[in-house]
Amino acid sequence: MKKVLLLYAKYGGGHLSTAKSLKSYLDENYDNVETEMIDCIEYINKSLNKVTTGAYKQMAKKAPWAWKRIYYHSETGTLSKISTTTNKFMALKLLKLFHEYNPDLVISTHPFATQMTAYLKKKKKVNCKLATVMTDFMSHDQWLIKSEYSNYFFVSNVGMKNALVRRKIEKDKVFVTGIPISSKFSQKINEEEVRKEFGLDANKKAVLFFGGGELGLGSNYTVQVLKAFLENKSDFQVVAISGKNSKMKKHFDELAQTYGADKLKVFEYTDKVAELMKVATIVVSKPGGLTTSESMASGVPMVIINPIPGQEEENAEFLEFTGAAVWIRKKDNPTEIINDLMSSPYKLTEMKENVKSIAKPNATKRICNILIHGLN
Repeated sequence: MKKVLLLYAKYGGGHLSTAKSLKSYLDENYDNVETEMIDCIEYINKSLNKVTTGAYKQMAKKAPWAWKRIYYHSETGTLSKISTTTNKFMALKLLKLFHEYNPDLVISTHPFATQMTAYLKKKKKVNCKLATVMTDFMSHDQWLIKSEYSNYFFVSNVGMKNALVRRKIEKDKVFVTGIPISSKFSQKINEEEVRKEFGLDANKKAVLFFGGGELGLGSNYTVQVLKAFLENKSDFQVVAISGKNSKMKKHFDELAQTYGADKLKVFEYTDKVAELMKVATIVVSKPGGLTTSESMASGVPMVIINPIPGQEEENAEFLEFTGAAVWIRKKDNPTEIINDLMSSPYKLTEMKENVKSIAKPNATKRICNILIHGLN
């Protein structure tokens, strides 16, 4: 029996979702594998985890300019050294977990977990393989600290692999697999039933609009973008998901009253995102690694709004460059951009083709197969 320890941290939802997807696939497909999934920061200190994840959410929401400085300065200079030193100290706190579980393989979906495991390997305190699953579309140096102690790097695109190879990481260690997502996105659905469940007209195109969830970034601008869709003359309907943001839900409900329920359907939460993406023509969202990967796997182009400075802006740049998305920046006129997009079927068709060229819907399966083969 091989033991696999999956380590993540809750700074953004993608790291946890990636770990869940990998654990689920391993549990369902390999009888000779035992898995354990742990929030590495919460394990070390619950209070530290609560304070730091809360600080990340507040900074991303209320002071994104500050988060941007931290994100880029953590690659080099003083902040980088502080981060590395702190993770060395925390690694010793994590050692108890390694002694108790004794993993053959560690799968890390967050840079902190990679750094701590690499440090313990360097000090010869643990003997296990280390796989780093990078959860965005551009690399960051925090993932690569002590990279010589990582046995695998899984990345979302060829550009990331080339960037890692330029950093002297052996190319045979780097696999272009995509970012793991739930198996729901590869399952077939009954589109007629989905449309009926959400009150969607089968003869109209659907726009799936995410309001930013708990962070609710740029709420006024988000509402402005949604209004631009609703005022467009094209024959389509919008499904808007407000998430945990009560103010956003109120704004969406007011727009539904103004423009009519046949034009705008508002939901606070749904567990049918995979199904909705299958019937959507466009997804409107901030470009987190998870949502982006889900959209690409579903074959749906994106309209990007309100990216968090740092990793999400880099994701937006990648998607815009590949032609799989349109990025509406704060300085732009959303009405002009949306009218141009919705009035051009050729543009949407071209974007869908670009999505297909970069989509990697089988990332979870590929990563797990590579890793388990390497353990045998």
